[in-house]
Amino acid sequence: MKTRFLVVILCLACVTSYAQTKKKKTKKRAPAKKTAAAKTPAPTTSAVPFVDTTKKVAAAPAKPFDRPLDGYFKKSNILSAKVTPYPNLRENDVAFAKRVWREIDVRERMNQYLASPKGRLIDLILDAIAAGELTAYDPVPTKDDPNGDSFATPLTPAAARAKLADSSIVDKFDKDGNKIGSTLKAGEFNPDSLVKFRIKEDWIFDRQRSVFEPRIIGIAPMIKVKVGSSEDYQPAFWIYFPEARPIFATKEVVSRGSDATGLSFDDVFVKRIFTSYIVKESNDKDERIKDYAQGIDRLYESERIKKSLMDWEITLWQY
Repeated sequence: MKTRFLVVILCLACVTSYAQTKKKKTKKRAPAKKTAAAKTPAPTTSAVPFVDTTKKVAAAPAKPFDRPLDGYFKKSNILSAKVTPYPNLRENDVAFAKRVWREIDVRERMNQYLASPKGRLIDLILDAIAAGELTAYDPVPTKDDPNGDSFATPLTPAAARAKLADSSIVDKFDKDGNKIGSTLKAGEFNPDSLVKFRIKEDWIFDRQRSVFEPRIIGIAPMIKVKVGSSEDYQPAFWIYFPEARPIFATKEVVSRGSDATGLSFDDVFVKRIFTSYIVKESNDKDERIKDYAQGIDRLYESERIKKSLMDWEITLWQY
């Protein structure tokens, strides 16, 4: 009886011990399940931020364009050139003075660079007038300005350009188709059609410096105007040369011989690098050469006036 009682007690002890061991193992595995649940990634849909597609995204600023140098050196000397001023001239030092009007024909070989498509003189003048750097003056004669070249009446840039525009005569008709008159209609200006420039200059002998030199006063582009049955060239407008010198000094002329001329338009006129012919000299009757000479005689008279100016200086130094 005692033996059976001991066996039952041992069986109960074994069952109790086994139950406690299983309970401890169950408690240790529970945290592992929680950790795994914590490491589970959240749904991707909740992590994506909201983007408003109705708004335009600002474009990134464009990189500034860096233009390459067209050549192996930069022409900067002519752009920073300054005008060499004339020496001061006093009225009491002027021993002799003669006003001369001459014309430059850009169709002549020596003057062709003035009409080069790469750098026309007329384009330079018109651009300066349009920018307000130069003033154009009306060449129409008035009571106070009989020759129309005294820089008395300024012109607007639009009026100056209109003076150069090719014009044509347009007939006017009434409602019945009868001609009642005509009007002059301005067209577009073609720079290749301008072939002449007029220069007004003074030849002066300065006794203080003992120098006989010309000084240009004004320049005028010439246009062809029909007068009666003949066509004649007349100034479109005048520009004041001393005012134009700072602009001419920064523009290089084009040469067929070399691209590096180093000469500006101011050098061209001051150093007399052009050929021309005289059309008038100051006289008591205010006559032009064409008023008393015709044909080839006009050219002979022009050469005679040139020679008389040179002879005056030569005879001045005779002893």
